[in-house]
Amino acid sequence: MPTHVNRPLTLFEKIWNRHVVTASADGESLLYVDRNLVHEGSFLAFDLLRHAGSRVRKPSGTLAFVDHFAPTRRVEGDRAAAIFDADGRHVIMELEKNAQAHSLEFFGLADELQGIMHVVGPELGLVLPGLVITGNDSHTCTNGAFSAFAFGIGQSEIKQVLETQTVWRSKPKTMRVCIAGGLPPRVFSKDAALALIGRLGAGAGTGYVIEYAGSCVAAMSMEARMSLCNMSIEAGARSGMVGPDATTFDYLSRCPRAPKAGDWNDALEAWKGLATEVGAQFDREVSLDGNKLVPMVTWGTSLDQSAGIEGTVPRPADVEDADKRAVLERAISYMGLSPGTALRGIPIDRAFIGSCTNARVEDLRAAAEILKSSRVRVPTLISPGSMSVKRQAESEGLDRIFVSAGAEWGDASCSMCVGSNGDLVASGQRCASSSPRNFEGRQGIGARTHVMSPAMVAAAAVAGALVDVRAF
Repeated sequence: MPTHVNRPLTLFEKIWNRHVVTASADGESLLYVDRNLVHEGSFLAFDLLRHAGSRVRKPSGTLAFVDHFAPTRRVEGDRAAAIFDADGRHVIMELEKNAQAHSLEFFGLADELQGIMHVVGPELGLVLPGLVITGNDSHTCTNGAFSAFAFGIGQSEIKQVLETQTVWRSKPKTMRVCIAGGLPPRVFSKDAALALIGRLGAGAGTGYVIEYAGSCVAAMSMEARMSLCNMSIEAGARSGMVGPDATTFDYLSRCPRAPKAGDWNDALEAWKGLATEVGAQFDREVSLDGNKLVPMVTWGTSLDQSAGIEGTVPRPADVEDADKRAVLERAISYMGLSPGTALRGIPIDRAFIGSCTNARVEDLRAAAEILKSSRVRVPTLISPGSMSVKRQAESEGLDRIFVSAGAEWGDASCSMCVGSNGDLVASGQRCASSSPRNFEGRQGIGARTHVMSPAMVAAAAVAGALVDVRAF
């Protein structure tokens, strides 16, 4: 039930209006869902569906991925044999059974296309401009890089989508983040995201959908845009988006599942019409100068507890607000740091390059540039975002660079990002990580996580400490 207006519309408003089925008296709207992505954690939604005596309404509208508990290692060439976590093995088996029972496309361990769902969906062309995408993972917002309205939902909502191909949603407010200029050498979209969150705060995007714009974003590759949109949830926003342009269309033209032949021309015309119109109003406008961005690193347990690599751990004593001071004190204590400590030079125990944020081939190339002709000083795990990414990296010889540097080259998985299936950071250990989160215990009980770009992780692995990648 589209809303007809005469004013200029944003990308988000156009997608929202085209997907509203009906609206409730309390202001919520029932949205049609084009694609629903689920991983192993969806077992409860399928249990609810079964107990209700229901079936999946549109099997082609839901895709199932093994990613969170997928092993990065093998036992005599067998991935399944390397699943040492009993609960992980169980939920993988449950996902496969549910996919078979409801005729869902299943990207399991034996599938050559297996990988993290936020990596596999886009690389296949399953995510297209103008779509509404849901998933049982908060980083579903990654897909907004393709001019889609993509957001994570809970188990009861996943059950609703499975059953009806719709979901109830309150219309969010809109925020445009304009990043002008360009990214300096060895500064990446991950740094832009961390700088933005550090400036605005981890909850500043709550209740908003963010559209990223500006010359800096326009110059980004699709992989860089995916990393940027992926981090929207870390700013509190359920979704991030980038308007459609030639970069979007060129990427999709090479995707195997994207429209082909005559359908491509029709799709292209429709996608071009989605762009935010001149004069469209946003509820909030934020600007960032890309030329002034520097390599970022987190020092605490929230993404807004970050600074440029040449920065220092803050001094809580300088903060007047008692609650904010207590937050800083807890984070600094958990991380085993001292106020005023320079970030550059903090020793690390482990390094991890991977996750739905930074495990695409461009990320691996950036890491390989640092690791070539070098040796890592700490245990380093590199896990590609999909098996397709792994094959591409190997075809370019990146795996040989990693192994020669002393790093471990694994299979596609969420892996150490969530401390799954044995890929853990031990209590008290400090890890340089390209993952999106640094929460307490995220990579293991008592683990201390420093989030940064893949190139920064590679540099830290070589130095055995946090360093400025620009010095390499």
